[in-house]
Amino acid sequence: MHHLDPTKMKDWEIAYEAEKFMKTVYQLGDELGLTKEELLPYGHYVAKVDYKKVLERLKDRPNGKYIDVTAITPTPLGEGKTTTLIGLVEGLGKRGKNVIGTIRQPSGGPTFNIKGSAAGGGIAQVIPLDKFSLGLTGDINAIMNAHNLAMVALTSRMQHEANYDDETLAKKGLRRLNIDPKRVEMGWVIDFCAQALRHIVIGLGGKNDGYPMESKFFIAVASEVMAILSVARDLKDLRERIGKIVVAFDKFGNPVTTEDLEVAGAMTAWLVDAINPNLMQTIEGQPVFVHAGPFANIAVGQSSIIADYVALKLGDYIVTESGFAADIGFEKFWNIKCRLSGLVPNVVVVVATIRALKCHGGAPIPRPGQPIPKEYLEERLDWVEKGCDNLLHCVNIVKKSGAIPVVCINKFYADTENEVKLVKKICEDAGVRVAYSDHWLKGGEGALELADAVIDACEEKSEFRFLYEVDEPVKTRIEKIAKEVYGADGVVYLPAAEEKIKMIEADPDLRKNPICMVKTHLSLSDDPTKKGVPKGWTLRVRDVLIFRGSGFTVPVAGDISLMPGTASDPAYRRIDVDVETGRVKGLF
Repeated sequence: MHHLDPTKMKDWEIAYEAEKFMKTVYQLGDELGLTKEELLPYGHYVAKVDYKKVLERLKDRPNGKYIDVTAITPTPLGEGKTTTLIGLVEGLGKRGKNVIGTIRQPSGGPTFNIKGSAAGGGIAQVIPLDKFSLGLTGDINAIMNAHNLAMVALTSRMQHEANYDDETLAKKGLRRLNIDPKRVEMGWVIDFCAQALRHIVIGLGGKNDGYPMESKFFIAVASEVMAILSVARDLKDLRERIGKIVVAFDKFGNPVTTEDLEVAGAMTAWLVDAINPNLMQTIEGQPVFVHAGPFANIAVGQSSIIADYVALKLGDYIVTESGFAADIGFEKFWNIKCRLSGLVPNVVVVVATIRALKCHGGAPIPRPGQPIPKEYLEERLDWVEKGCDNLLHCVNIVKKSGAIPVVCINKFYADTENEVKLVKKICEDAGVRVAYSDHWLKGGEGALELADAVIDACEEKSEFRFLYEVDEPVKTRIEKIAKEVYGADGVVYLPAAEEKIKMIEADPDLRKNPICMVKTHLSLSDDPTKKGVPKGWTLRVRDVLIFRGSGFTVPVAGDISLMPGTASDPAYRRIDVDVETGRVKGLF
């Protein structure tokens, strides 16, 4: 791939050029040792893998090394965490290692908005880019249909209960559920950033047009159904979890589940294919499993447990990713995903950029869609040094888990030699392995220093431990996350949150669920404008969502929304199709 030059080509142009040299999924399958029955092709270059058959055949094979990639608190532009994951996979491949990446499927929201797809960048990408970015094998579509089917079941049931007496309902084989229209937990989902759908009214018209009430939309990957796909261990587990989803409460305060609505089986039918992970490849031909969804700030934000199980049986080094920074994605990987999967990481890579360090050190905050402030193009050692407070805070979050951290300085063109030397010295003085990686420009060759640091760290013994025990009170666990991970002085609970926590503590099926925080990713605090390591602040929990199916208690902190908005200069303005070839251009 020496002819691919990211300094002269856009990501989508690099991806299309690289596709000329792609392996077919049959080649990838052969290299992974998959049988014909285990490989489920979707065309020539994408496939699903039958997880059940692989895990049964390889149940006695030892697991490979398990590596998680997280980051420091990012700027609004992102710091290339997925790019670093792909670069590390390519670098380990250059070192002759049997390596597999496991990443999340991108949401249509950021793909068509500001952030773009999540395929990586430069020479560190997953291909084919258009398939990866535009629906892949339909998993998110299946999530949306399963989720919205629950809302169809709820709203139609409310309409029929309003229109018929008990005797008529009984003749139709229905019992009255007495759903409280003011206590509907679920909303609808769509895989775009559609702020106009955050607060809506449905059921307008006559009595045959539904039940009139307020409702809402979330982005699809924030659906509890996506969370269930992320953490389910097999189809049986997924079916049981789908049936436990709380859609609403009745007028007596009792939960109304998808099982009560007799829709759980039909919802699961949408997910029979989606439970199998998707097989793709890096630009340099290493295998990558793509499964489950992003947004660790408003969701669990992890690639699926099933994809990791399969990869760990097929590979010797497995590199997975936790969304956003160590306080958000890694904390959920640590205390949710590892708890539910039984897996323990050997190494955790913390991605940093000089750009983000400058931002945390006092530089103007860069804005998506606008030119990078000129200050980022100047050498500023004072900003870099001050910004390293955030880096070391994130490294210490990893250390609290007992996992072995490795800092990766993801190279950007404006980095100076003095700035990089300073970050390396600060990390080395703190006793942390650190590597400078140029994978965006050079692929695996540029990531060899990082690959060597990770290989070395994998030989060190970790002492993994959870931050909290699930039998601790809900507030105690929230406050441990707030104080020990975020650095807050304490937590204040608004009345809606207090009410939900009392309900959870009184319910033996809910009280021991892990905590899945909803919080901004742009700050360690719940205020996205506070950079570095904020001091003297209190976490504000305004609500708590009850995800009985996935098994999460979901506190919502600050003013974050589960439906992001589309900006004034979204990516879809530059995406088009070459009508002669059918190729999509403009993806990034």
